[in-house]
Order: sequence, then structure tokens, then C-alpha cells
Amino acid sequence: MHLSFLLHNAYGIGGTIRGTFNLAEALAVHHDVEIVSVFRHREEPVLGAPAGVRLSHLVDLRRGSPDYDGDDPEHQRPARVFPRGDGCYRQYSRLTDARIGARLAALEADVVIGTRPGLNVHLVRQGGHGQIRVGQEHLALDNHGRRLRCEIGHRYRLLHAVTTVTEADARAYRTRLWLPGVRIVAVPNCVPAPAVAPADSTGKWVVAAGRLTRVKRYDLLVRAFSQVVAVRPDWRLRIHGGGDEKAALRRLIEESGLYNHVFLMGPTDPLEAEWVKGSLAAVTSSHEAFGMTIVEAMRCGVPVVATDCPHGPGEIIEHGVDGRLVPVGDVDAIAGALLGLIQDDGLRRRMGEAARVASARFDPARIAERHAALYAELARSSRGSSGGAKPRDVLCRGGSALLGGAFTVRDKAADVIRKGRTV
Repeated sequence: MHLSFLLHNAYGIGGTIRGTFNLAEALAVHHDVEIVSVFRHREEPVLGAPAGVRLSHLVDLRRGSPDYDGDDPEHQRPARVFPRGDGCYRQYSRLTDARIGARLAALEADVVIGTRPGLNVHLVRQGGHGQIRVGQEHLALDNHGRRLRCEIGHRYRLLHAVTTVTEADARAYRTRLWLPGVRIVAVPNCVPAPAVAPADSTGKWVVAAGRLTRVKRYDLLVRAFSQVVAVRPDWRLRIHGGGDEKAALRRLIEESGLYNHVFLMGPTDPLEAEWVKGSLAAVTSSHEAFGMTIVEAMRCGVPVVATDCPHGPGEIIEHGVDGRLVPVGDVDAIAGALLGLIQDDGLRRRMGEAARVASARFDPARIAERHAALYAELARSSRGSSGGAKPRDVLCRGGSALLGGAFTVRDKAADVIRKGRTV
């Protein structure tokens, strides 16, 4: 099969990019795979281009490039196709409307996969005939505001399938939206086997990684670690990542007298070598759409103490076997779970080995096989039909005031696609 992924920006850093790269590379072993990046702002992808996968872009934002598009007048005009409710709306424009539309119209792929809601909307409004249209959800339905959820509920009716990364989110899509004829399937993100030897559980380090944002609640982890240090001052904590909460966390570390025990390491890639330096990993988020860092740590033989937050940790960790789950927001519970494993070397080693074995289910080859099976099934079932709902006008009556008026799923091609240059 010829598979084409439509990605916001393949040249940045983020869980969606990493997950797409891992999946595309695994699928490329048996299929013809390409990634179309809407934007390109640097010479090479930060995460490295996936092997065996063609990578192209539509809008060049590299200053100094002969094809630089940042000064194009159409790039200054707001998008009409990309939905306003998507958090990346301000980055899109009439230029992206045109470039994405032209590329989709010319694409000869068997399956086209969108990787965020705004791009999934492009698939149904601008996609070519005869293509299987699959919309991926890398966050969760509850992460989106009412405006975007309304648009998802109507536009997604013309998709053939929606894939979520957790069963909990798949249930939300099935029960809270009316998407007749659309397959809704939960397939987790994939994480490759590490290129380093697994952790030996002797390092007296707790490791955490992720964006320093409010939702990650690293403030709770720092407070919990002050309790750990009171009992085991020989242990230390490293937090890898950058973000808006860095200054606040640094103040908290100083005020708590933990400047010799808690270290903000900044963005780090790859993380494999850092995971194996530790003997425990910690995730204290109030919400996790999946929990990629949980799987990464487990694949390195490191057990994880995580808050049992929506949606991912509880579907990844088997409590008491390969890690521990604690209530969201409970500093004492976080500290207690960490100390329980710090104080018991044998239990920590057993959990680390169990984590390494259990996390093999997220291997890219296994996950790619599940996606490929879905694509093949959709192709078989769509022969002789358009798949999903039939093209028709759909009025979002309940959300018309919120959206500033009614909208239709079917748009005239002349309104949304003009001839554009694909770079």
C-alpha cells in the first residue's frame, strides 16, 4: 500500500512527531510510506528523518531559503479550511489552504492519514476520491474545546476511521459523538527498543521528562521529593525538558532547599541514555493523552511511579507489577510510592524487569501491524463505496451560535483549493 501521513511540522519536537516517525518507519518495511509536513522551518528534522520514508513539505519557512514562503501575501491571510478551534489555527493561512488542497487532490496514496484535528478536517474537505481517509487523535477528545469538538463531530463523518491512542478516548469518541459508518479504533503509540543496555537499578536517581508545563505538575514532584530526601538524602531527581514553568520550578527548588537534589536538565534528545542512569521514573501529570515517556522508561527497564490520570497511565502500567499508580494531585502518595521502591532494592529490580518485558507490546513492528491490518480492512470494505458517511451538507445546528453561524461539510473546490506550488 502507498501510505501518506499529513503532519503539522516534521522538523520540530513533540510526541505526535515522534509517534508518527516511529510508526512510519515501521510501516515502511512493507509499504510505500511518505510524510508530508505542512511546514518546514529548519534544514533537518530535529528527531532525524525516519528510515525508508519519503519526507516532503508544503510551506517553506526557512529564512534565506530560495523558496521562502513567509512573505507570501496569502500566508498573511487567515485560513478558511483549517478550523479555528484547533490550537495551531494562527499558523495556518490561505496559503496552507491552497498548498494542502493541491497536494491532497494530486495524491495517489491508497491511505491518507491526518495527525491532528485541523489536518483531519482538510482530509474530508479537500481529499481526493478513492482514498481511504484516517484521522488520528494524538491527544484526547476532552482536550479540545467545544468549538473544535462540534466541528469534529460533523466533519469526521466523512472519514473512514479514527484512531485514538487509548481505549478510554476511543470510548469517548464512540459514546459522545455520532459518527455513523466510521471505524473508531484504539491503537497505542509505538516506542522502539532502546539502543542501550537496560538500567541496572543501582543508580540513585529518579528521572522525569516532558515539557515544563502546568499540566505535567512537576511542582508536585518537587514537593514529593522533599519528603524523599528527608528519608534518603543520597537520592536525586533529574527533570528533562523545557517550557514555561522552568522559572517557577527553579524558585520552588531553591525555596525548598533542594538545589543539591533536584536538577532541571533542559531539553534532552535522545533520552535513552538518561533513563538508564536512573532506577525510577516519575510522571505526576494531571492529564496524559497517552504517556510516551512512561513507555520509553519501561522499555529501558525502569519502573514508573505515575499519577492515575486520564487517559494513558492506567492503560500502560499494571499497578504493583511493573510500576505504581497514585491518585492525581496527592503529594504524599507520590512520595510514598517513590520511597517504597527506593527502600526495596529487590522489588525495584523485579518491577524494572517486568516493565521491560511488558513494554515490548508497544514495539513499532507490532503496532504497525495493527495499523496495516486496519488499512487493509478499510480498503476491502470500501470497494464499491465511498466509506464513512456519504458526502452531504451537514448543519451544526447546536453549535451555530458558538461557531458564528452554520457550516457545511461539502465546500466547493473553487472556494478552498486554488492552484498552488508544492515544495
